[in-house]
Amino acid sequence: MAAGADRWRRQALRAAAVALAVDGIGFGVVVPPAVLAVAQGRGVPVVLGFPAYGGGPFEGYGLPTTVPLLTAFGVVCALQVAAAVLLWRRRPAGAVLALVSVALGGVFWWGFALPVGPVLGLLAVVLVLAGWPALAQGPR
Repeated sequence: MAAGADRWRRQALRAAAVALAVDGIGFGVVVPPAVLAVAQGRGVPVVLGFPAYGGGPFEGYGLPTTVPLLTAFGVVCALQVAAAVLLWRRRPAGAVLALVSVALGGVFWWGFALPVGPVLGLLAVVLVLAGWPALAQGPR
């Protein structure tokens, strides 16, 4: 029974890593073109019919999409990918980084009105917590 539980916990960590990687890469890949467009004064690009990182609550509260704001979000996306790599290897630092990066990401998901981010973030947190006991064993 313990071996089955351990296997499930390892799979939970791998699934959390996938959720973080999809979120970090999926949103992060659009950040460089958005930074370039905003830096050139063209505003945020439109992706799949929606403004990338614009038109959300940040702007509603008077915080326009700027290069530093986009860069900060890009850093959070990179942290999520780093957490995913560490979690895949079952490193405890990956679990901590995952929780921190999801918390930081939440600010941007809300501010840019990105509905998929919270879903993947919540999934990752639940899976990290479920798989936590498998972290101390290290990679196999």
